[in-house]
Order: sequence, then structure tokens, then C-alpha cells
Amino acid sequence: MEKTLKNKPKATRGYKPSVIEKKYQWLWEKIGVFRAQDFSRKKKFYCLDFFPYPSGEGLHVGHPRGYTATDVISHYLRRKGFNVLHPMGWDAFGLPAENYAIKTGINPVISTVKNVRNFKRQIKSLGLSYDWRREINTTDPDYYRFTQWIFLLLFKNGLAYEATAPINWCPSCKTGLANEEVVDGKCDRCKTEVGKKDVRQWMLKITAYAERFLKDLEDLDWPEKIKEMQKNWIGRSEGDEIIFNVQCQNPNDKFKIEVFTTRTDTLFGATYLVLAPEHPVIEILKSNISNYRLVKDYIEKAKNKTEKERISEVKQKTGIELDGIKAINPANGKEIPVYVADYVLMHYGTGAIMAVPAHDQRDFDFARANNLPIINVIKPPAEKMPLPENIGLVVSSSDTEKPYEGEGTLINSGRFDGLSSSTAMERIGAWLAKQGLAKRAVHYKLRDWVFSRQRYWGEPIPIVHCQKCGLVPVPEKDLPLRLPKVEKYQPTGTGESPLAAMEKWVSVKCPKCGGPAKRETNTMPQWAGSCWYYLAFTFGDWSSLNERKKIKWNKKRINYWNPVDLYVGGAEHAVLHLLYARFWHKFLYDLKLVPTKEPFLKLRNVGLILGPDGQKMSKSRGNVISPDSIVKEYGADTLRLYEMFMGPFSQETAWSLQGIKGCRRFLDKVWKMKGKTVASNVNHNPLIKKLLNKTIKKIGEDIIDFRFNTAVSELMILANELDKQKEINIKDYRTLLLLLAPFAPHLTEALWQSLKMKTKPVKQFKVTDSIHRQSWPKYDEKLLKEERVILVIQVNGRVRGKIEIEASISEKKAKELACQNENVKRWLGNKTIKKTIFVPGKLINIVI
Repeated sequence: MEKTLKNKPKATRGYKPSVIEKKYQWLWEKIGVFRAQDFSRKKKFYCLDFFPYPSGEGLHVGHPRGYTATDVISHYLRRKGFNVLHPMGWDAFGLPAENYAIKTGINPVISTVKNVRNFKRQIKSLGLSYDWRREINTTDPDYYRFTQWIFLLLFKNGLAYEATAPINWCPSCKTGLANEEVVDGKCDRCKTEVGKKDVRQWMLKITAYAERFLKDLEDLDWPEKIKEMQKNWIGRSEGDEIIFNVQCQNPNDKFKIEVFTTRTDTLFGATYLVLAPEHPVIEILKSNISNYRLVKDYIEKAKNKTEKERISEVKQKTGIELDGIKAINPANGKEIPVYVADYVLMHYGTGAIMAVPAHDQRDFDFARANNLPIINVIKPPAEKMPLPENIGLVVSSSDTEKPYEGEGTLINSGRFDGLSSSTAMERIGAWLAKQGLAKRAVHYKLRDWVFSRQRYWGEPIPIVHCQKCGLVPVPEKDLPLRLPKVEKYQPTGTGESPLAAMEKWVSVKCPKCGGPAKRETNTMPQWAGSCWYYLAFTFGDWSSLNERKKIKWNKKRINYWNPVDLYVGGAEHAVLHLLYARFWHKFLYDLKLVPTKEPFLKLRNVGLILGPDGQKMSKSRGNVISPDSIVKEYGADTLRLYEMFMGPFSQETAWSLQGIKGCRRFLDKVWKMKGKTVASNVNHNPLIKKLLNKTIKKIGEDIIDFRFNTAVSELMILANELDKQKEINIKDYRTLLLLLAPFAPHLTEALWQSLKMKTKPVKQFKVTDSIHRQSWPKYDEKLLKEERVILVIQVNGRVRGKIEIEASISEKKAKELACQNENVKRWLGNKTIKKTIFVPGKLINIVI
């Protein structure tokens, strides 16, 4: 039954945003104007924003740009007959919230509630058409019960495991970081230089999905830049794993080193091997390494370097030879030295490389510094000749200042001389494979996800450590495992979470054997709750305790709403959140818990709003603008309109106070135009009628294509033309309001209701009375056709004139009129016309 509300709000005189906005926000929520209906027969559309983590500073005017865009689209599609799900929630666990608590000295349990309340107030002040019944919060135990449940599914399926390994360690945040959280060698959150530390960690085997990540990207309507960033992060490389046998001081010791290379064609130019400092073979070979003490010292120093320092292109490459060890190049049987060097990383390939200094810049720099042979084995094409043709073997010679890293023709490569690089790769690989010295392989740059954090503010990991049973999952019936309240939540820096000090909470009975056991004290990272939150919005009504008790993993609801049809947010989450969410979703798909391979079909990124000074907004620059001040002075509709009008959606744009004022003047004009309205039986101005049809079509297309700035421009053109009339047909005015409503929902609702009161008094306000429940205006195709158009005349492809003609003119008549144009006559002269190219309504090209 349709909900109603008695005592319909009275219209207000004059445009007073502070009055009408609060009134209609309350009214819309009260009667459920924007509520989505599960299992409606209408076609569904799931429109989602990247949900925010509620910082203490609150929103600045950059945040509402994306929120307003999805709101405009949601309004449009709702009125086009779609069942639209448009929800909002809070990503409130993790480092951002905890660091704020540490900075302010307020426990995160308290500060997070306060921050969420402030964010919600600010977002609600914008009149966004969210279904607030579905609001979720990742710190809600009823919510993270499911986060823990999914973790246990990962654990039971072998995709969550415990390991002690050197990980990225932020000395400021005092916690381990995933590779994705380290940007240019620094912590993505606090920008502190990141080091390495051996810490017991929980890992998620995201690498198991590497190939599927790449394959399924092709089917997604995502920006190519984002796809490329994910591809680069996953880093698929196809090549050969080649075995180099090791020659030791003790002839009875038999060892081998596997090397992965994508350039098998350069094998004859390999003059030394390099091992990563972490490579386990070094420890295995230590009794054969005569300078092992020096090697060990070098390895210890390498541990203290950041990955950025180790792979830097500008620093001098360091390394130390393993004395007493030689490797045998399988291509030519030659002994070559083996080095350990920090510019090789253990998690790339096999942690060992064959160094080909003539054809790799890093190897070249290292060889020159250590006086090692540089053998040219690839002859570049004639147009690319950085190396002398006749040089076969060069030992630290100044004749070669730069390696050639491209493909070409093989030289100094025995039986393979003269082959192209592509052919040689196949043939050398096959030749070695027959000898059992090589095999085809695929490697990825992607590493398993470091999932645990040595912090307090996060979801407890539902695992118990039992000396007898090992790692034991908390029974599903005991979820959620609640995060206990603590007085000291600051990170310890010892590699243990503050939870480790809570003896009563830590000590438990093993769920399996009943013996003494201890809880896992690391917590989940802030990304855990956001990996699946889009599914939680489909579960139903989270708004009351009574309804929340009914919340469950409802496959029927999930299958109805998913996948997300449109996902909008910042490009900064291209790798982190999007990759993690894809991982969890694919895993759930494999378990038949979700209906699709991918969570987000269409992705669009919002451009950054810069401060008025053209710089990124920050407190230190003093250029942050709060939406609160804009809403207070100019109104939420003005802010919404300007956010959409200020420039192309995906591009950076600087904030302008003049732009805000201009949008407010436009809304004032629309409000005042109501006083010029007359009955609908007054004759329409035919030009206005055509303009209305053109505007209806254009705005609908612009909204769907994210051209919000041109849509607002069209609205302004229409309003200006209407305002030029002495009298405005009320039907035309209503059409203007219907088109403007997604951008300025409060003003248009107030005007729509005042017009309804004028023509048809209503005792009760129903959902269907709202302007936001009216159908989107339709246009007449016939009226879109122009009666007369400007025809461009070209002679041999160059513009030589323009004439105004009837839009339906034939090619024969167009040619005749074009040839009568005085300027065109001059260019034609007495020359023969070979042919004409005619584009109806646009141009005619006369070829002579």
C-alpha cells in the first residue's frame, strides 16, 4: 500500500534554500520517495559510489562531485522506469580512523561514531537520493560477521594462510603493509619511508586469480587507464625457466639455479648470474662459498633497504660475487660467475636472473662497474644501431655506452646466428627443453596479499591458535567475534597488535579439542570490509535492530541486484580496492554465492576539484572549502548544479566562487519565472516547442554519457529562451522543472508542488506526487528535424562557401544551388566536375 503523509508542506514565497531543502529532505525520507524495491518487475539498475571512510575533517567540496553525478543518473533512470538501487555506507575500520583517534586522543570507538555522524549530516544536506534504510557501517558487528565468515571460507579453501616473512613495515603506522599500500617506497597513508621486517602475517592467495583478473578485464566498461594500471600491477610475463647447473668447490655437491627470462634469444650473451639477497640457494650453498661472511653481511644490509632504493635506475648497482661458485651457461657450456645483488627481488620470477649486459641497462651498469664481459648477441635493425656491428666481445669497453634492449637478428649465438629474435626464442627454448634444461612458464609481478595488521581498529581475525590442533577457525555460530573495548589502542611497534595484551580476551578454549588456546591478535586491514560491501546493500533493511536480526546472506536478493551496473569514484583506488574486491567476488562466484564473475560492470572516475588557487585542497595550504559553508550561503541545489557544470566530469577543475554565484543566479531566475506562467491552452511558440524537444533529447543523452556540464548548459539555454517570453506556457515551465529536477531536486520539488496546488488541491502528499516520481519528458522525433540548415560547400575538399537551404533538399538541387554561389563559381571556373560528395543537411564537396 502506498504510504502517504497528511498536511502537505506549504509553498514558500521567494527562493529560500534553507527552508525548502530541509523540508523536502525530511519529507522524501519519511514517505520513501527514493526507496528501492526488491524483486520489482521493472528493470533494475544498481548505481554505487565508492563509499567514504569518515575522516575527522569531514567532507570538502571535492567529495560531492561523484555523489551528485550518480544521484543525477539515479534520478534520470528512476523516472525512465528503472528500479534503481542507490545506497550509501561507511568504510570506518582501519588506519585512517585509527590514526585520527591517535592524533586526537579519542578512542576510535567514540571518534568513529562522531565522524560518521558528521559525514552523514553533510551528505544528507545535499539532498542525495539514497535509500537510507540500507545504510551499512563496516564497524557494525552485524556487518563484520559476514566479513569474518568470508575470511573463514578463504581459510577453509586454502586461500588464507599464515606465514612469517619479510614484509613492508611502516615505522610511523607501526604495522605491516600490503605491496599495494606502498607507493614510491612510502606508506600510502602517512608518506613515511617503508622498510622491511620479519613479522608473522596472515596472507591471502590473490595470486591464484592472476590470470582470471587479466582475462575478465576485457569484458568490463572501465577507463582504459584503470585497466592498464591493473594489468601492469598484475604484471604477466611469459617466457622460459632455464636451468643453470652450479659448479662448486666440492665436486660431489650438485646444485642448480632456475632463472626465468622473457628473452631466451639473448642466452648466449649471459655472462653472469645474479641472485636476490633472499634467495634460499645462498644458504644451501654456504659451505661452498669461501667469502660467505662477506656475502652474509651484504644480505643483512640489503634487508634494511626499501624496494624503491633497490630497484632505483639512478643509483649505482651494488653486489658481491659468491667465491667458489660458478654457473654453467646451458647455451655454450661456459662457466660464469654468480653474484648476489640487491637490484634483484625475490618475488619477481624465480629470484634469480641471467645477466645479459649488452641488452639490459641494469645488467650493463653492473657489468661496467665490476669489469665483467659484455657480449653483443643481438644485431639491431639498420635504423637502430647503438652498438658497433663488428664487436663480438667487449670487456668494460667505452665503445659501448648503452645496451640495445630491443629485438633483432642473432649474432655470436652459434647455430642460431641469423635467426630473428622471435624465432630464436622458440627454437632455443625447444632445444633446451629436449635436454631437460628449460620449460615454458608464466610469472606474475602480483604477490599474495599481506592481510593482517598489527593494529587495534580492525575486524578480529576469527582464528584460534591451539598447540595441539594448530590453526582452528572460530565456529560460524560464534560469529561475529567482536572487537573488545580497550583503553590502550596505540600500536606497539613490536609486531604484535594491542590486542595481544588483553589476556582475558586472548586466552580461550580450543573450539576443536577444548584445550587451552589463544585467539589471533592481528586484525584485518581497512580493505576487508570494502571487499564485499556492495553485496551488503542488497541484503535488505539495516536501519532498525528488529530488521537487522533478519539480515542474512540472501542469494535471491544478491542475484536480483548484482552485478553493480555503475560504480563511480576516484582513480586512486585503481589497484587497491578494485583489485581486492574483484578477488573476493571471484572467490564467492566459485562457491556459487554470487551470480557473476565480476562485481562492477561499468566504472567511471571523478576528476579532482582543486582549490581556487589551482592546487590540491589541503589544510596546510588553507584552500579547503567545506560544502557546509556553500550550502548555508547558496543552497545545496546551487552546489549540486555547480559541481556538474564546472567542467568535464573526469577532468581536474579548479573551484570558482564566480561559478557558484552564476549557478545561484540561474536558480533564482527559474524560481522567478513561475510568476510569468499562464494556462496551458495558450498557443505554444513553435520555436520554443522545437527547443524543448531538442533539450529533452540532449539532456537525456548527456546524463547517460557523463556530459553533465553540457546538460546544465542546455538547461540554461532553455531557461533563457523561456524567460525572453512575456508569458510562459505552464506546460513548458513544467517541462523545464522536470529536466532540472535531477540537478536541483529541492527547488524543483517546491515549484512543482506550488504549481499543483494552483491547479489541483491535494489533501495528502503521496510518493507519486513528488516531481521525482514523474516520468521523464518525451520528445517528438519530427520536431527534431530542422526545416532549414546551413550547407557547407567544398571544392576539392576545401571550404569555399556556405548557403542556407531546406533540410530535405535533394543532392541535385543542392549541387545546382552550390554552383550558383559567387565564390564557388570563381573556384570552379571552366573546369569539369568529376563527381560530388553529398552529406544531407551538412555539406557538399565538388570534385574537379
